[in-house]
Amino acid sequence: MKKYPYRTIVAMIAPLAWGGLLLFTYLVVPSSLFAILMFFGLLSLALMCSFFPLTHFLGQRLLFTRRYRATNRQALRQAGLLTIIILANLALRALHSWNILTAFIIIIAAVIVEILSLARKI
Repeated sequence: MKKYPYRTIVAMIAPLAWGGLLLFTYLVVPSSLFAILMFFGLLSLALMCSFFPLTHFLGQRLLFTRRYRATNRQALRQAGLLTIIILANLALRALHSWNILTAFIIIIAAVIVEILSLARKI
């Protein structure tokens, strides 16, 4: 049996999510609020499924120390934070409210959340 079945399953879902997003953007005109929300939902699924194996692999291979051992929960949290950073910036850009300062504030807030969650674990 494989050691990390969740990472493999999610990695297989990622191309399907990206394909669904590509098909959705090709076929649907973004004229309604539902279409825009559906786009952001598909994008969040695709990003989460893409970032989860990446963060899990990086945590297992590159960031391995005696105090920090990457788990599926940490990889999922880190993938979620990366997804939130991207989606928040895209949502602000769609509302014509984005600037570089808000991007830095969003990134700093995500870094603080990650540091606090890692500090709580230790």
